[in-house]
Amino acid sequence: MTYKEKLQQANREALAAVIGLGATIIVWALLGFGVAQTGIVVFSTPLWVITGCFGTFVFAVVIAVVMAKFVMHDVGLEDDEEGADNGR
Repeated sequence: MTYKEKLQQANREALAAVIGLGATIIVWALLGFGVAQTGIVVFSTPLWVITGCFGTFVFAVVIAVVMAKFVMHDVGLEDDEEGADNGR
């Protein structure tokens, strides 16, 4: 993998992380603030606390697993022979 390809992969991974963070924030807002209107109580705890905490955690774990399987790639940091000049 050339230096340029390594940078492109790093950019893809960074973009996926930002998108995952944005999706997690949206899910947190929906499961926290969105469920707060219902007034449902489970085990003397409002439902929005449970969904806002545990639901968001489960969503974030799922996003992390999906990113690890489909987006992230193991890229060595050493220089390859063909990319030894690093594009400079």
